[in-house]
Amino acid sequence: SLYMQLEITGHHIEVTPALNSYIKEKLERIKRHFDQVLNVHVILEVENKTLHSAEATIHVSGNQIYANAKEDNMYASIDALCDKLDRQVLKHKDKLKNHHRDENLRTIQLQAAD
Repeated sequence: SLYMQLEITGHHIEVTPALNSYIKEKLERIKRHFDQVLNVHVILEVENKTLHSAEATIHVSGNQIYANAKEDNMYASIDALCDKLDRQVLKHKDKLKNHHRDENLRTIQLQAAD
């Protein structure tokens, strides 16, 4: 499997080995969408002692994909975050695909114009 650069930062929360491996496991699903190295930065934060916030930025082929989630426990936040990331990634891939399709159409139109 392709390798992923993963950085996890915690604010007012200790990033335990359990949280660490939970995040890695969850990101496997997102990693499968890509055929290049992913650079992922996850920030976990506990706000007002109760609100657990998880956010992530993925750098891939010159683009940035961002998502965040807030729940009342960190595992729920990570779940929600990864669902959002998954959707963002699919949207990003669609955009790339459509961009290529438009480029190809333009080429065909140019050839037709000759």
